[in-house]
Parts: sequence; C-alpha cells; structure tokens
Amino acid sequence: MNRPDELLNQLKINRSGSTAMKKKRRWPWIVGALLVLMSAFFLFRDGKALEVETVNPRSAAESGPASVLDASGYVTARRIATVSSKITGKVKEVYIEEGQRVKAGEVLARLDVQDADAQYRLSQSQLSASESQLAEARAQLALAESNYARNRELGAKQLVSRQSLDAAKAERDSRAARLNSLQKSVSVSRDQLGVSALNIDNTVIRAPFDGVIVAKAAQPGEMISPISGGGGSIRTGIGTLVDMDSLEVQVDVNEAYIGRVTPEMPVQAVLNAYPDWKIPGAVIAIVPTADRSKATVKVRVALNSKDPRIVPDMGVRVSFLEAKTDDKPLTGFWVPNGAVVKDGNAAFVFTIVDGKAVRTAVTVADSNDSESRISKGVAKGDSLVAAPDKDLKDGAKVVRKADAGQ
Repeated sequence: MNRPDELLNQLKINRSGSTAMKKKRRWPWIVGALLVLMSAFFLFRDGKALEVETVNPRSAAESGPASVLDASGYVTARRIATVSSKITGKVKEVYIEEGQRVKAGEVLARLDVQDADAQYRLSQSQLSASESQLAEARAQLALAESNYARNRELGAKQLVSRQSLDAAKAERDSRAARLNSLQKSVSVSRDQLGVSALNIDNTVIRAPFDGVIVAKAAQPGEMISPISGGGGSIRTGIGTLVDMDSLEVQVDVNEAYIGRVTPEMPVQAVLNAYPDWKIPGAVIAIVPTADRSKATVKVRVALNSKDPRIVPDMGVRVSFLEAKTDDKPLTGFWVPNGAVVKDGNAAFVFTIVDGKAVRTAVTVADSNDSESRISKGVAKGDSLVAAPDKDLKDGAKVVRKADAGQ
C-alpha cells in the first residue's frame, strides 16, 4: 500500500520540460529583436550628418607677409587726463557730457566764485590802503627834505645848532626809509591782488587739450578738490578727457617669444569688435621690463588708422609680421592650426566633398601661433573642417553649421 507522501508526489505537475521548451522558443525572438535594433541604430547613425565649422584656405602668395607671432592686447591712450580744478570749491555749472568733443581751452565747468570774488575785493582794498599810505609818506618825506635843506643853510651860517641839523637829517632819512617800506608794501598788495584774480580764474575749468569726454564725474552742488578728501564726499575731477589721436595698442608678449619682436616691425591688428577689419601698424617700442607674475613683456604698437570705431580699452589681436623681402612670394595656403590634425610625423585635414569629410594628407611647410602654411594637399576653393572632432571619421557625413538650420 502506497504511503501518503508518495501519493502526494504523484499528484505534482512536472513543468521542467515546458519551461525549457519556452526558453528554447524565446531565444530566436530575442536575437532577432537585437539585430533589428542594431540595424536601426547603425542606419540612424549613418543617416544623420555631423555639424561642423568650415574654413577656406588663404593663398600665401596673396596674403602678404607671414605672421611670426600672435598676441592679445588692449587699445590704450597715451594722453588721458582727469580734468580737475586747482582749488577746492563747490561746482556751480558743468558743461560736458560723455562722448562730447572739446577743444583745448574750452570751458568744461565753473566753480562757485563767491569766496574768490570776496578775496579779490579784499585785496583791492588792501592795495588802495597801501597806496594811500604811500602817498602820505611821499608828502612827509618832501617836508623832511625841505626842513633838512633849510637847517643845512642856517647851519652853514651858524644860525642853528649842530643838534638841530642832525635831527632834521635823521627825520629826512626816517621818512625815506618809511617811503621805501610802503613802496614794497604796495608791490606786495598788487601781487596779492593778482593772486586773487588768479583764484577767480581758477574757478573756471578748461580742457587741457583736444579730445573726447569719456566720463563725467561731478554734478552741480558737489565739492571738488585737486586733493582727495577721503570717504568719497569730495570729487577729485570734473571728468575724464582722452586724446583720440594718441591711441595705441599695448600687448603682453610671452617672454619666451619676445626675441621675435623688433622695433618698427610691421604688424596687423584685428579688433575683437570688428573681426573682418585688419588694421596695419608698426611696433613703437619694447618696454624694457618684464612682469614676473605673468612672464610677459609689454610691447607698444602704433595703428595706422585714426578711425572713430577705435576706442580705449577695446580688445585687439595683433599679428607681428615678417619684414618684407625681395624673395619670391610664398607658395601654398594658410589654414588655421586647428584644422590640421597630427598623426605622428604625418599631418592631414578633412576636406568636405559632396557632403562627406574626406581625410586628406598634407605637407606643412611652416606654422606660427595661429596658422599653418600647407604646401601640398590643399587647393584654392577647398572647404576644410575648421576644428575636426576626434571622433570624425573618413567618409562621415557632415553639414556646415551655417546650413544646418536651413
């Protein structure tokens, strides 16, 4: 007779064969789905074009002298002044605004003249008093000289004592000394009157040279002083004046490359605000000191253009050019350094042909900080990838970023 546990085991359903069968049936479907997904991925990847920046080679023969060094700097003014008064006073009127052109000697502002005018009137009164005293002293001297002459005649006849003659002489000399003192006092009073008149003139603030107002620093009612009073309560100037004819470029050149720069060396400057405008110029001087914190040397550059678009503190990129020679013109084409990919001793670029990036071997003749001259492998009119991505492959579909949204 069967035991109860054996009977229960007989009632269990064996599913091992069914599970194995289901797993065997699911496997082909999973493989097929993966193949479909992989095909769709590669199809999608191959179908989507990569957006790239493009650049056209620049003929070396037509581009003039090559750049031996590129550096960044700023436009600065050699003549720039914070126009202030010579005296401390309250601003009464201001006649300037930012951007206004002024001539040398033109009135920019006026200070309150009340104190200076009162001092001038006081000096006039002091001069008048001194002149009155001088007139009195002249009359007294004339009387003393007359008395002395009379006593001298009487003394010759022995009609007066020697003591009276000496007293008359002393009186005459005393009056003469006082007259001389008062003459000097009148001269001092006249000088004081001139100083008072100068103080009145100093309340008028004038432009020291021709230029453009770039900052207005004071308003009527504010105190102004040539010496800062501290705390910001007293202004030290009416405004800032810049001579636009004195603009130049100051460039910080890495001291490792300063040997490439020489005085009067030709340059080409490009303002950050106008990247398509190339301004010729020349090196004025190399400042004979280095900045130890930045390891740079300052170079002054003159621009051959006096254009109103050039303003102080503009950023500028300066290319120091080779000196002109009578040798044959350079051959090949200039391209940005970023367009050239190095692979050991070999170099190549990606040329766009029929919407695909074609890897093209090139020969680099020479290069500078920003460009390389390609003597072989690049032709006029070619369109190159400006900065190839490391994942860009030969034959990959590409599209110019300028055309991507069209």
